[in-house]
Amino acid sequence: MLAAAPAAAQVQVVQLAAPDAFSTPGRDTGLPADLWSGTPVETARAVLPLLAAKPLSPASASLARRVLATGAKGPDGSASDEGLSGARASALIALGDVAAAARILDRAPGLDRNAALSQAAAETALLAGDNTRACSIAEGLSIGRADAYWLRLRAFCQAEAGQGPQAQLTFDLAQAQARDAVYGRLMAAKLSGTPAGAASLRNGLDLALSKSLNLDLTAAKAAPAVAAAASGAAPVSPTFDLSLIDGQIGGLGQSVVAGLPPETGVSALIAAAADSTDPKTRPRLQAAAVLLAALANDLPGPDRARISAFTVPEGKAPAGRNLALEAAADSRRIGEAALLALWTAADAGVAGPAIGDRARIVRTLIRVGLADDARLFVLEGLAGLK
Repeated sequence: MLAAAPAAAQVQVVQLAAPDAFSTPGRDTGLPADLWSGTPVETARAVLPLLAAKPLSPASASLARRVLATGAKGPDGSASDEGLSGARASALIALGDVAAAARILDRAPGLDRNAALSQAAAETALLAGDNTRACSIAEGLSIGRADAYWLRLRAFCQAEAGQGPQAQLTFDLAQAQARDAVYGRLMAAKLSGTPAGAASLRNGLDLALSKSLNLDLTAAKAAPAVAAAASGAAPVSPTFDLSLIDGQIGGLGQSVVAGLPPETGVSALIAAAADSTDPKTRPRLQAAAVLLAALANDLPGPDRARISAFTVPEGKAPAGRNLALEAAADSRRIGEAALLALWTAADAGVAGPAIGDRARIVRTLIRVGLADDARLFVLEGLAGLK
């Protein structure tokens, strides 16, 4: 007669949590494991594609690379969100942190099921010179195969494989769907031997095409992703030329580089800005004073009175986003505050946010514990005061 197994010997099945879009680290950033706590996943879905598509200022790009490379439990709703994983990796690629993107993609499931995730993986492969892997990803994709990017990549892969007629047909389909003059010039040269012209280094596919045509890569301007892949170096914190402004603000810019500016120096700058009568110098001093005051814990009463009368204009971010930014700062929601700041930065473009928006971003980053990033925004703003 068989005896029943004792209860203690029975196997217990534990349901593992589904991986989310942010838990895999790209590199060590020093940010906490609760970075994304309280962040609405809808905000992440709105902002991450912008960071891949729009140029950012150096300070903004540095903040974006830092938060996106952090391995931390993602916002509620990000579990198994393959599109969000792809958007995260694509943003890191566009911002020049290709190595971080590659580490994230190495552990990302669903490459065959999500076109955005697969495109990020294909780009990292092309940037690394692994055309075979990129073509394998393109071939294995089960959805989105008719999108322009995949048609372009498959045409290149078919040409590489010596499948001339198939490559020509795929190339024609790609150009009919979304004409790209640069890709068209390079691909036509590969297929028919027409003059290729100059190399292009906008992305991994352009790089692969230009290399296959033996073009001079040194003469082309490289996008951040291509430049990063070529150098193999990790991203570094940006530096700014303060020579035009620091003499007028008592060397406070260099004080920010070293840490936080002395309160006495900021008070002196506020007084000088309030008393200035020069129509060219006064706006510059007031803008500098607003930026530096945003770093301070609290201003003395006389300083608050003076700065409240400054005529530095409000920024361009919409009121609702500013309200959400304030709320994120109030509750110390680090990731949400960073994303909202980056949303405004992406709208502003490569020059960075206007002084009014920049001061609000600096104040928010200080309040949520991102002091190093806040100082970069101040230094960038000071350097832009011509």
